[in-house]
Amino acid sequence: MRGRPGRPDFAAPTLTRHLLRGGLGFGAIAAAFALLPLVGPAALLLAPLGLVALRGCPMCWAIGLAQALSRGKLQRQCRDGQCTLTRV
Repeated sequence: MRGRPGRPDFAAPTLTRHLLRGGLGFGAIAAAFALLPLVGPAALLLAPLGLVALRGCPMCWAIGLAQALSRGKLQRQCRDGQCTLTRV
């Protein structure tokens, strides 16, 4: 993962790429369950593909979305044990 050492970065390099990954991931998971009556259990093979697109965790994808949206707009500064967020 990118970002500062010791701090995970869940976002894709660009917001567009992150949104495309989310659309593919959530779309595949939804399609797996929507196609279940038509295709049967074979439709569930789409669910793991969706999780791979989301890098295994839908919540991590959502955290990455927040990181992608705020990237370059907020800066954290810590002085004397006090940390603040400021707009850049």
